[in-house]
Amino acid sequence: MIVKPLDEAYLRSHPLPKHSGGDKHSRGRVLVIAGNIELPGAAILAGLGALRAGAGVLRIAACQTNAPHIGAAMPEAMVIRCSEDGHGEIGIGNGPRLVELAKGSDSVLIGSGMVDEGSVGRLCALLLNEAIGPIFVVDASAFTSLRHFDIRQEQRGRLVCTPHFGEMAKFLGREREEIESRALRSATEAARSVHAVVALKGASTHVVGLFDEALLNEQGTVGLATSGSGDTLAGIVAGLAARGTSPLLAAAWGVYLHAVAGRLVADRLGAIGLLARELPEEIPPIMRDLESRT
Repeated sequence: MIVKPLDEAYLRSHPLPKHSGGDKHSRGRVLVIAGNIELPGAAILAGLGALRAGAGVLRIAACQTNAPHIGAAMPEAMVIRCSEDGHGEIGIGNGPRLVELAKGSDSVLIGSGMVDEGSVGRLCALLLNEAIGPIFVVDASAFTSLRHFDIRQEQRGRLVCTPHFGEMAKFLGREREEIESRALRSATEAARSVHAVVALKGASTHVVGLFDEALLNEQGTVGLATSGSGDTLAGIVAGLAARGTSPLLAAAWGVYLHAVAGRLVADRLGAIGLLARELPEEIPPIMRDLESRT
């Protein structure tokens, strides 16, 4: 397998969709399903990432305990109050409504800040089985839950998974050390298993496509290893996908933008102490500069 560098030259030759005029819906609708009652910030960080990546409409499905606070923190979003189950997650009883919202979205992010794999897995399986149409960005415990069910034919090629090494180890049933030492092989195995694009996050991030496309990004910084950073990345990918970007390019652009944003914040403030909430505002100027060179 030939591994290509995921760098500025690659992105210049694989530009984002152009949007001229039109209303906010023309730039895509994102549904973020995120956060248990103890991690409300994940939904906010993912939502910020999606909007800063250029999505036009943002809806956030969150636990009813957290919904008012998320709405106050993110006035740009429509917030859907969801009843909670005994694990503090969005309950499966919200499934029918979320399926309808997903059908009316261009991309759906599920899993960020969600912890209980059983609860999340049931909801993820329902959505992937019944909501055909949007691109799905599958993060955290939603990703690890994919090992328990088959991806239906209509969804194959329409998923982007964004695990870190620990989540990949759980998904493949291996030790984390093995995943770290065989990152490309692990990402490729997972991509083939769930018929998805996989971005395996680490000091260097591998992006593997459905047809053995392999990209390696080495633009990141140690500062990105911080709480909420992965939620922001998942949101950026969802925002790009909503704009009509293919799953592979949404993952590639998202990983690169996230990495460069981290470097810019680290250059300004220092690598240690970077906050995930500082990343999204860096995204629009990075995109502008990249697109001006294509």
